[in-house]
Amino acid sequence: MMKPSYQQMDAEVLQQEACYEGFFTMKKLTIRHKLFNGGWGQPINRELFERGEAAAVLLYDPVLDVVVLTEQFRVGALNEPSPWIFELVAGIIEPGETPAEVAIRETQEESGAHIAQLTPICQYLVSPGGTNEKLHVFMALLDSTDVGGIHGLEHEGEDIKVHKISRQQAYQGVVDGRINNAATVIALQWLQLNIDTLVNN
Repeated sequence: MMKPSYQQMDAEVLQQEACYEGFFTMKKLTIRHKLFNGGWGQPINRELFERGEAAAVLLYDPVLDVVVLTEQFRVGALNEPSPWIFELVAGIIEPGETPAEVAIRETQEESGAHIAQLTPICQYLVSPGGTNEKLHVFMALLDSTDVGGIHGLEHEGEDIKVHKISRQQAYQGVVDGRINNAATVIALQWLQLNIDTLVNN
């Protein structure tokens, strides 16, 4: 059984200050933590990108055997061949919201589709070496017949194109690297591993 050597109480934040506060927040922390050989380490400084939690949904139509993916511009992909990324419907979890509520709301806002039932895939820390962002990933079955078009909230600067892609073609995008963002890779791999169970139920 895997069990961490230490718990939350075995790390201390000695000091923190805001380096930047805008759409996101960057903090400088002075921390110390217990060492594997016993005792406490010396204080160290680390910058923490505070992104919070988000929810993402893989939309799958089992009748047509297609997935619904969004395409939108992403500033973090400016150095890629194209900064327009194929990805899951996703959104930031605001205070008082549950991951499931956000998944259902963002599906409506970003794709125009309505879903009611979610299947949890996983939750993971995106890059814990420098950010506290945590992503909750779901799958939802839907009838994609009338899904498509351009969506998003204008006041949030969203310009989102919806694509219906065959499951096999989407998974091939994972294999050949055209789909290279973690949440979408994880969700499509999960779908490929569980497709027999989904179709037979």
